[in-house]
Amino acid sequence: MKEKTVRTYTGKELRGYLTGMLGQNLVYNIIATGLVSTYLQFYLKIPVAAIGVIVAVARVWDAINDPMMGTIVDRTRTKWGKCRPYLIFFPAIIGAVTILCFVNGIYTEATTSLQRGLIIGWAAVSYILWGMLFTICDIPLWGITSLMTEDEGDRAKILGLARIAAGVGGIGVLIVQIGQILGGMFTKGLDAVKDVQAYNAGNQKGFIVAVIIFTVISTILFEFAGISTREKVEVNEKKYTFKENFKIMWQCKPFRQILISGILRSPIQLLMLIAMPFVTYYFADGDINNVFGADGLNFGMLINIGIIAAGIFLGQFVAMGITPMLTKKFENKTLYNFFSIGGAVPFALLFVFYKIAGGDVTPLGWMIVTGFMFMLASAGMGGINVMQSVMIADCVDYEEYHNGIRPDGVFFSGQSFITKLSGGIAAIVQSIAYGMVNFSDIAIEDMQAALATGQQTFIEYNNGKFAAVMFFLISIPPAIGMLLSALPTLKYALSDKEHKRILAELVAKRAENE
Repeated sequence: MKEKTVRTYTGKELRGYLTGMLGQNLVYNIIATGLVSTYLQFYLKIPVAAIGVIVAVARVWDAINDPMMGTIVDRTRTKWGKCRPYLIFFPAIIGAVTILCFVNGIYTEATTSLQRGLIIGWAAVSYILWGMLFTICDIPLWGITSLMTEDEGDRAKILGLARIAAGVGGIGVLIVQIGQILGGMFTKGLDAVKDVQAYNAGNQKGFIVAVIIFTVISTILFEFAGISTREKVEVNEKKYTFKENFKIMWQCKPFRQILISGILRSPIQLLMLIAMPFVTYYFADGDINNVFGADGLNFGMLINIGIIAAGIFLGQFVAMGITPMLTKKFENKTLYNFFSIGGAVPFALLFVFYKIAGGDVTPLGWMIVTGFMFMLASAGMGGINVMQSVMIADCVDYEEYHNGIRPDGVFFSGQSFITKLSGGIAAIVQSIAYGMVNFSDIAIEDMQAALATGQQTFIEYNNGKFAAVMFFLISIPPAIGMLLSALPTLKYALSDKEHKRILAELVAKRAENE
C-alpha cells in the first residue's frame, strides 16, 4: 500500500485563481448593477415591467442551461482537464458580449416606437446571451476548487479567499459612479434642462466608455484563472447524461438542502443590485458629480457616501476573511444558520430606523447607525456566501464516496444557478416595487429634470415614495429571505465529523489506485 500523498495547489496557482475570480466578479457586477439595475432603467428609460420580463425569461432559461452546462463540464476530458479549457478560451468572449449589452442605441425624446422596440429587443437578446456565456465559465471557476486540492483545510482556505476576491470584484458596482463622472466629460458646458437630449446622450456615452474600460481590465484578470491553475484530483472516467446528472444533484440530500436554502435567500441580492443606484440617488441626488459641486467639495455628502460604502463592503470583507478560521472551531451547519438568522436582524432594523428617522437618515447620528446596520447585514451575507461554497464542495466528496463520481460541474452549476436566480428574483421584485410607485421611464425623466435643476432633493421627491421604496427593497425582503434560508439546513445531512471521515477514506483510496 502506497503512502498517502495529499495533492494540493501551489502559491502561484492560488494567486492566479484568485486574480481570475476578481476579474470574473468585476464582469458580473458590471452587468448586475451597471446594466440591469441602472443602465436599462435610468439611461435607456426601458419600462421596469419590460426589464422584469427580460430578467424572468433569462432566469427560466437558466433553470435549464445551468445544469446542462454542469453536465457538459463533467463530461469534458482534455489535456488541460475538465474545467480549465473553459477558463482559458471563454473570458474574452464574455468580455466582448458584455460591451455589446450596452451599445444598443442612444435614447432621446425623438426615439421612435420602432427604435424603442429594437432597443428593448437588443437588451433582451444580449442579456440572455451574456448569461449563457457567463455560466460556461462560472461553473468551471468554482468547480475547479475541488480539483485543485485534496486537503480539506486548503479547500476551505481557497474558497474563503475566493469569496474575498469576489467581494473585491464587487468594486464593479462603482461602474455607476464612474460612468457619471466620465459622462461629465461629454456634458461639459451643456445645460441639463435646455440641452436635455445632448445632456442625456453625453451621460450615456460616458457610461459606455466606463464599461469598456472596466470590461477590458476584468477580462485580462479573468484569464489568469485558466492559465495559472492545474487540476490535481483525478476524475472518474464514466460520463453521465443531463437527466442522470440532474437526478444525482437532486437525490444528494445535503446538496438539495443547500440549493433550496440558496433559492429562499434570493432577496438578499437586492442589496448589491440596488446599492449603487441607492447611494447615487439618496445621498447624491442622482449624480455623483454633485459631490464636486460648483462651490467646491461637498464634504457632508462625501462623508455620508463614505459611511454607507464602508458599511456595505467592510462587513462583507471581514466576514469572508474570518469565516474559514471559524470553520475550524464551529460546525459548518452552525455557522451557516448563524449567518442566516443573525443577518436577518440588521436588515430588518435598517427599515425600522429609516421610519423612526422620518425618512431622512442623512444627519450624522442616523448615518452612523445606518452604516453600522449595513455593516452587520453585509457581514451576514459575506459569511453565508463562503459557507455555501465550502458546503457544496463537501457535497462533491459526499457524492464521490457514496456513488463513485465527482459531479463538480453539476454541483457548482447549482451555485451558479442560485446566484443568477437570486439576481433574477431580486430584479423582478425590484421591478414590481418600482412599478407600484411608478418609479419608471417617463417618471424617471421628470425626476431627473427636477433633481438637475435643484427643485427638490431625491428624499423629498414624490413625497418621498421613491426613496422609501429603495430603502424598503434593501432591508425587508432580504431580512425575510435570510430567515427563510435557515429552514432547510436546520437538520443538515452532512456533519463535519462525517465529512472528515469520508475525505480521509477518499484520499487513501486514490493513493491505492495510483
